[in-house]
Amino acid sequence: MTIWLTLILGAYFLGSVPAAYVVARLARDIDLRQYGTGQVGGGNLWRMTSWRFGLPVGAFDFSKGLLMVWAAQAAGLDIAQQIAVGLAVVIGHNWSVFLRFSGGRGVATAIGVILILPVINDLTPWVAVAFLTVLVTGVVLLHSSALPILLGTAVTPLVSLFYEPLSVTIGFLAIFLIIVTKRLTAPKPEETTPTNKRRLLLYRLLFDRDIGDRKAWMYRSPPKTGDPEPAGRKKG
Repeated sequence: MTIWLTLILGAYFLGSVPAAYVVARLARDIDLRQYGTGQVGGGNLWRMTSWRFGLPVGAFDFSKGLLMVWAAQAAGLDIAQQIAVGLAVVIGHNWSVFLRFSGGRGVATAIGVILILPVINDLTPWVAVAFLTVLVTGVVLLHSSALPILLGTAVTPLVSLFYEPLSVTIGFLAIFLIIVTKRLTAPKPEETTPTNKRRLLLYRLLFDRDIGDRKAWMYRSPPKTGDPEPAGRKKG
């Protein structure tokens, strides 16, 4: 029990490490939460700065979930305890103690958890296969990742229900609910166009944004003069 609780605490703090925020500050002297999608993750960093920064940060966020679940398995914890450790990493990324409990969406970190579980445990690969199939197909068809990510994580507990223990299914359901909760409760930027609450929640749930214009949302900047222009921001 002591090892498990220690790993959960360590997982939360590792998840809380805001690599994208730190890199954006060092590389462009900007607060990533005020630019683009406002997410403190590799994707937003990529768009607001460069792939040279976004790619390694995305890999780091992915590895946080993967490494902590692997560490839990190496410590002899059972599958349910491993998932709990994985959830702690995702929660840390989304509600970082270092950013006053703001953060990213936990997608890359959650993917690391989803993909490592069947590799290091006696699980079927079908959950990971279903998730990747929905995600890749959706991105190719829609040229966007928000809805495919939502559908992909929604599929994981449904597929798991047929093949895995109930504890595993509950874990995948928890990942889906964490991602949905973060989308729906993200702070609303002051500069976004006001909209009714029902439409706002629908946009957030399906598209992970507050407005209908995807480009305007992904490349927005705070309404302040004198702020440095993000290198990755596209001109209208």
